Amino acid sequence: MKRRVNVIGVGMTKFAKPGASAEYYEMAKEAGQNALKDAGINYNEIEQVFAGYVYGDSTCGQRAAYELGLTGVPIVNVNNNCSTGSSALYLARQAVEGGLAECVLALGFEKMEKGALGAKFNDREPPMGQHAQVMLDVQGFNSAPPAAQMFGGAGREYRWLHGTKKETFGQIAVKARKHASQNPYALFGQVLSLEEIMASDDVFDPLTRFQCCPPTCGAGAAILCSDEFAKKHGISNPVYIAAQSMTTDYASSFEEKSMIKMVGYDMTKQAAKQVYEAAGVGVEDVDIIELHDCFTANELLTYEALGLCPEGEAEKFIWDADNTYGGKYVTNPSGGLLSKGHPLGATGLAQCTELVWQLRGTAGNRQVENARIALQHNLGLGGACVITMYRRD
Repeated sequence: MKRRVNVIGVGMTKFAKPGASAEYYEMAKEAGQNALKDAGINYNEIEQVFAGYVYGDSTCGQRAAYELGLTGVPIVNVNNNCSTGSSALYLARQAVEGGLAECVLALGFEKMEKGALGAKFNDREPPMGQHAQVMLDVQGFNSAPPAAQMFGGAGREYRWLHGTKKETFGQIAVKARKHASQNPYALFGQVLSLEEIMASDDVFDPLTRFQCCPPTCGAGAAILCSDEFAKKHGISNPVYIAAQSMTTDYASSFEEKSMIKMVGYDMTKQAAKQVYEAAGVGVEDVDIIELHDCFTANELLTYEALGLCPEGEAEKFIWDADNTYGGKYVTNPSGGLLSKGHPLGATGLAQCTELVWQLRGTAGNRQVENARIALQHNLGLGGACVITMYRRD
């Protein structure tokens, strides 16, 4: 029998620009201590640690977790590109659900360099070679950052299919900035108008600079436990994981020569389907969503992949304001990757933290009223998509 998995402690740091953050292990210590304090437990009660990061040497997870205690527990280092934080969460959930541990820590952190993401090894086949080949076949390469070319190309393909206005993508960034202005943990809290978004430097059609997430440093943490552990520690009515799924690329990612499919549309669609079926809950029952808005184009595509609106109707969904407070779904109340920031290893756990706060009713000025069911979407090219549904009874 699978056991219920509860999220009893969460924590994160305020996100910072590269060059302005603490050391990675100091950020991890802050996030981890916040999660332990939130759960009301000591580190010596943690039985396993899954530590996620992308840019760092081997065993950075140990160096980070050692700041919390030297207890000899298993520490597993996790790297799944931009979905690393949620991949650590996925492994932690499996350990508790399968009865291998009673209390587990998922820890994610990143100390990033300035500028666009780039390859670190140039003497071997890059892991995203198949993805790059699709882009080469469909649109070629230019001097823009590769990730912007990929997601921008997917946005451009969508525009050609549906006649979508460029300003529709910009409106997503307007919403992100407005939400982030209420989040003290966000990197960018300045509200911007659509005119300011569209007037920022062009990156790759239809993306402008303010429609691309910034390189960011930060950390996040979540503590998961069994019902028995929660009861033993007097924790009542915790937020719990109702369902979770991880998918990787399908044949359609490469064979269909579609930029939309290459950047993970089918991974998201299938993971969402699996989660809805496992939880016995439809998308219409979801109150709040933290989704992977690395670029505005991906947020638009994800609306449809998650089933928030029918395919081809994302433009109407956006202009009807069904993606924000007062609409059908509140998406990225934290400000998302676009405005909160995107420290790769920490992003998935920061999303988890935000949703747990929301379901507890402790999210302050950005609180979604009567939130009971939350959905998290974390995507990494290369590729992996992790979708998690949280509930509080």
